[in-house]
Amino acid sequence: MIKNIILILPLVSLLMLGSCGEVEQADSPTAVQEGKATTETPEKTQTAEETKTILFFGNSLTAGYGLEPDQAFPALIQQRIDSLGLPYTVINAGVSGETTAGGRGRIDWLLKQQVDVFVLELGANDGLRGIKTEETYSNLKAIIDKVRQKNPEVQIVLAGMQIPPSMGQKYTQQFREVYTRLAEEEQVALIPFLLEGVAGIRDLNQGDGIHPTVEGQKIVAENVWQVLTSVLQEAPQTLHEQEG
Repeated sequence: MIKNIILILPLVSLLMLGSCGEVEQADSPTAVQEGKATTETPEKTQTAEETKTILFFGNSLTAGYGLEPDQAFPALIQQRIDSLGLPYTVINAGVSGETTAGGRGRIDWLLKQQVDVFVLELGANDGLRGIKTEETYSNLKAIIDKVRQKNPEVQIVLAGMQIPPSMGQKYTQQFREVYTRLAEEEQVALIPFLLEGVAGIRDLNQGDGIHPTVEGQKIVAENVWQVLTSVLQEAPQTLHEQEG
């Protein structure tokens, strides 16, 4: 954990400047459409009754900022699912600059359709802005509660995030514990650190030092798949093994 925090330390100043500049109006359908990695929309009718929906709900990391839609990790997950013949359709509902409060405000619109697997990737912008960790926790929990109220059978994956110690060691630890605490209390699957193996590595991030490159997104997709595959009750080869 300490290694991961140190790795992303060089990105802080850029991230503090960059994330705020990319904020969109998160509660509008237009903003969601701009961040999508597939052509699916919440209103689109599924092609078959047995097809289930995986909704990726997050910020610019999910949206694939700076890349083509099919290069973002949710689209890579869809490619993986298709290659295995699994009955799931992925929807990318990532919006750049999104906070947990913004996500809490727009989730209702997305729940107009059935969601069978919900991947929650929010909180990084909260941490970089120094928002109280209890507020972040409360917003994430509220989002989970809303999703479950809409579909009690939904499977939920929480993407863990870490921030550098620029806000102080105590805040950094409390922020990291938001995710482990939620995962335990809400009994949801946890991706320990979404950017494991990517954060702080220049060749795997775009020129802004913030957003993963095409190769970085592949690693992020692998981090997600390692947890998602168990949620889907499948145990296939890893993404890299399949591509090799």
